Amino acid sequence: MNTEKIRDCPRLQAFIEQARQYPSLRLAVVNAEETHVLQGTMEARAEGLVEPVLIGDATTIRQLCQQLGFSLDGIRLLDSRSEEEAVQQGIDLVVQGEVDTLAKGWIHTDALMRPVLAELRTGQRVSHVFVAELPSYPKPLFITDAAINIAPGLASKAAILQNAIDLARLLGVEQPKVAALSAVEVVKPAITSTIDAACLSKMADRGQIKHAIVDGPLAFDNAISAEAARIKHISSPVAGHVDILLAPDLNAANILAKDLEYLAGATLAGIVIGAKVPILLPSRSDPPMARLVAAALAVLMHNQSQKMNERPD
Repeated sequence: MNTEKIRDCPRLQAFIEQARQYPSLRLAVVNAEETHVLQGTMEARAEGLVEPVLIGDATTIRQLCQQLGFSLDGIRLLDSRSEEEAVQQGIDLVVQGEVDTLAKGWIHTDALMRPVLAELRTGQRVSHVFVAELPSYPKPLFITDAAINIAPGLASKAAILQNAIDLARLLGVEQPKVAALSAVEVVKPAITSTIDAACLSKMADRGQIKHAIVDGPLAFDNAISAEAARIKHISSPVAGHVDILLAPDLNAANILAKDLEYLAGATLAGIVIGAKVPILLPSRSDPPMARLVAAALAVLMHNQSQKMNERPD
């Protein structure tokens, strides 16, 4: 395991420790035939987080595992002749109750998520959340939605935001502080995201978005920095203390997350919320650590869902 990387991420490590308290998840890895994918999966298995089913070109998976020194003893391996077949095999395992969660392997997000959304939807909005740890910020930072909803309207943003709030609360943030981001921190009718942000803030005040303090529009600088907000004469309970960054669209969220990763040293773990099972959705270039933390998030989400299903009506 990359223990040096974990030592650099004590907050993410805490999620792994928390997840270790629960039974491991049965995890289907779609298109598993790549080094980073296998490393992350096997490390999650070694941590007791998952029991993987590896789907993809079986010959390539065996060869890579041999090169990496990983034993396939006790691991189910499903051979697939195409990307489409691998995705369908993963979906079928979920439908048949043979796995508890899915993971994106060496495959484009849209190639996985298009059929997943067609077959594994619930009544809940499906959205993506990055959980980030940065050396320069004192707590985990949640960024949404960087992978699923391309240009969400107001109602979709409210649902995306509630998903992120629920995840943050599951991870111990009792009342998350949310910044609804835009390019500016005042309402300008010509910039739709400022109107959406202001509406989301008022929706939280009225209880339409629950268990969070939401402010917006806020630009990124005054969401992150109380000093930047003070200089601009912005009074906000969120500025400088933000837990969740709601971006105006997928492009903005994706660019923001990757900027933080590559320029600010962030470690990011991506998870999809709202489908029938949690879905690990790392970037194909993500290191094994990102996949390990995403597995821990899936464990925590799955066990929360199990507890809710066990409650009497």
